[in-house]
Amino acid sequence: MSSEIALKAEDLGKAYLIYKRPEDRLKQMLFRWRRFYEEYWALRGVSLEIRKGESVGLVGRNGAGKSTFLQLAAGIIQPTTGSVTAHGRIAALLELGAGFNPEFTGAENVRLSAAILGLSSEEIEDRFQSIAEFAAIGDFINLPVKLYSSGMYARLAFAVAAHVDASILIVDEILAVGDAAFTQKCMRFIRKFRENGTLIFVSHSPSSVVSLCDRAIWIDGGEVQEIGDAKVVCDNYLASLDRERDNGASFKIGGRRRSTVERPASAVNLPKAVNPIQVFSFDPEASWYGRRGATIEGVRFLDADRLPLQIMHGGEEVILQIRCSIADELSSPIVGFYIRDRLGQNLFGDNTYLHYVNDPVAVRQGQELHAEFRFEMPYLPTGQYSVCCAIANGTQQDHVQHHWYDEALIFDVASSHIVRGLVGIPMLGVDLHPVEISEAAALPAMNAAMGD
Repeated sequence: MSSEIALKAEDLGKAYLIYKRPEDRLKQMLFRWRRFYEEYWALRGVSLEIRKGESVGLVGRNGAGKSTFLQLAAGIIQPTTGSVTAHGRIAALLELGAGFNPEFTGAENVRLSAAILGLSSEEIEDRFQSIAEFAAIGDFINLPVKLYSSGMYARLAFAVAAHVDASILIVDEILAVGDAAFTQKCMRFIRKFRENGTLIFVSHSPSSVVSLCDRAIWIDGGEVQEIGDAKVVCDNYLASLDRERDNGASFKIGGRRRSTVERPASAVNLPKAVNPIQVFSFDPEASWYGRRGATIEGVRFLDADRLPLQIMHGGEEVILQIRCSIADELSSPIVGFYIRDRLGQNLFGDNTYLHYVNDPVAVRQGQELHAEFRFEMPYLPTGQYSVCCAIANGTQQDHVQHHWYDEALIFDVASSHIVRGLVGIPMLGVDLHPVEISEAAALPAMNAAMGD
């Protein structure tokens, strides 16, 4: 069984000694039987296993202990208590430039870092050109890294990690500083690496964790709060952040959180020549959180004639209706939604804030509030999707969350012509016709004449 474990932590903890005054360090050296410091536990009592081939995400606020755990896992720092054991070569992308000598050139640091990670001199030289091409920093490869921008650090560090045949890849927010093109290149590598390697990924974007990871570990205050399915853990983590921002005793969390959506037995066989979407009923037992000064009572799709939809199609104009009951007076209510795929990625969504920012629609206790969003449903790949919706009061930057509903409504796409990408945009027209060479050659001249 141990051969299936990539990384194992047992009662892992890391404490730092805090001295209030500089002279206390000297006193501690002279009088070892006394204590002139205070202990700060960055991590305590962490026990977990990560299996080979798993992708595990770490979530938690700044200072929660995520980076400390990764540094312990990578062997950069030593634990105060417990142990952590890794089986396989680790490539760790932690702090920018970690392991780089600022006085060395990029090329020298490539050779040094690759050697530390276990490559022989011959292997390093064989792969050096490929590493340089992956980093794509041009002539800066021959300049000291102290002249590099944070993006260049990230490029060089990731390029090395991608070429050392690691079995465990640790990524800690390093992609946040890269440009879009390089970030996409790195994400392509990570997704390819996941096919055979073990990924430990830290991000402040829970949707990225859900997209990339099988499981998630939520760390707060140096202790593990929850380990489980990535989507469930991230939902609970986000709910806890909203509860703390609200700072109200009436804030609650309820409903059931599920890692997968069961396809109902009543699902019908739909024609495969179109992009059919079967809509299931509003689920009042889905996971939720909020103060419940307002409650979402129903979510449904309507057609252009305002009739409820059980079957709809990609490209069809639909209305998403969200009905809310009001328990407390709301001066500036905001109702919004996301359409999410099965991994919990937000595909698209909207809310009412900007539409009513200059003329808020106040509601009183005992009233109902209906929000409707009219849009053209995009074409979706086959699979199951959910509608996440919420009602809050205030502004987009400063609001009280009254009812956030995860997976309030489920719908299923039985067949689709979309095989790549997250969504397909309904085309207003598609035209394909041959053009004679003489006709094509005349077009530039014709356009120039019309421009004159």
